[in-house]
Amino acid sequence: MRRVEHVMGFPVSLRIDDEGDFGAAADEVFAWLRQVDTRFSPFKHGSEVSRYGRGELADGEPSADLREVLGLCERYRAATGGAFDVRLPGRAFDPCAVVKGWSVQRAAGLLAAAGARRFCLNAGGDVVVSGGPWRVGVRHPEQADRVCTVLAVTDAAVATSGRYERGDHILDGRTGRPATGLLSLTVVAPTLTEADATATAAFALGADGPAWAAARPRCEVFAVDAGRSVLRTPGLPVAA
Repeated sequence: MRRVEHVMGFPVSLRIDDEGDFGAAADEVFAWLRQVDTRFSPFKHGSEVSRYGRGELADGEPSADLREVLGLCERYRAATGGAFDVRLPGRAFDPCAVVKGWSVQRAAGLLAAAGARRFCLNAGGDVVVSGGPWRVGVRHPEQADRVCTVLAVTDAAVATSGRYERGDHILDGRTGRPATGLLSLTVVAPTLTEADATATAAFALGADGPAWAAARPRCEVFAVDAGRSVLRTPGLPVAA
């Protein structure tokens, strides 16, 4: 089956290659992602994230899901020495860099629980796959109709952070200024939770980001720096 919906501000596509009826599982996946958009969007005044950021939660405590997200945010803030930070001065609390991968990985878990074994869930270009190998193209950071490389990915996830879609939107939390040391950075990891957060955190580190990401457990990296040099780890699963 194939299904595409616009959720959380970007297209989310689902492909399941297994035999059987997975319509109910797909419904559950997209319902979960819509719930995440309602609860965790910093762009919605009444969301849990917005109310938490303003200190307005009725019971004073975040939900279990938000506590999990906050824990991830703190983990990556500490690991980067503050380069990755969802609490920047003069800006609203914004955990989107963690929420996207975390929520899509949980959606993949819903599919697995329903019995799907071979599927691809693509959320705005960040991908989690089951089975494989799946071929995943990495977009060229300066030419939208070209790819830099094609990866062969099995039971893993791929996430890319870059400047080509939203400009200099990733800030270095240590300086408050845009991170400009890289054009794009892609991470392959066992889960999209890890891949997405690692890619964004590494991009915030600038020129030091690829080496930092490569040192993370179970992560492979493909990066293009500001000088247009390509950096990649030896274990990157490049398609033949």
